[in-house]
Amino acid sequence: QVQLVESGGGLVQAGESLRLSCATSGSIFSINAMGWYRQAPGKQRELVARITSGDRTNYADSVKGRFTISRDQNTVNLRMNSLKPEDTAVYYCNADIQIRRGRSSNNYWGQGTQVTVSS
Repeated sequence: QVQLVESGGGLVQAGESLRLSCATSGSIFSINAMGWYRQAPGKQRELVARITSGDRTNYADSVKGRFTISRDQNTVNLRMNSLKPEDTAVYYCNADIQIRRGRSSNNYWGQGTQVTVSS
């Protein structure tokens, strides 16, 4: 069974930084794209940043220049600098994982970690 476990959320003041990490575990043959999404109260879940197996990245316009996504084997990280109150949300790790050779990949989610930025 595949699991994604996030860590690193918390409460910070505007302008400060946080680093989120997401570790995958379980029966994994390969991991394709990994990413971070977030959902603020009353809003839809949105993509924050994504990184492919070839290390191509894309970011939401709202975080470009402030956030950096990286991956190390089966872990994906999100470095968040110059945080703003509007970055407050639950952040979710996401991964497209193939559990067996020849099988199609499936999408997996972590349980979420709260990031709160005070003004």
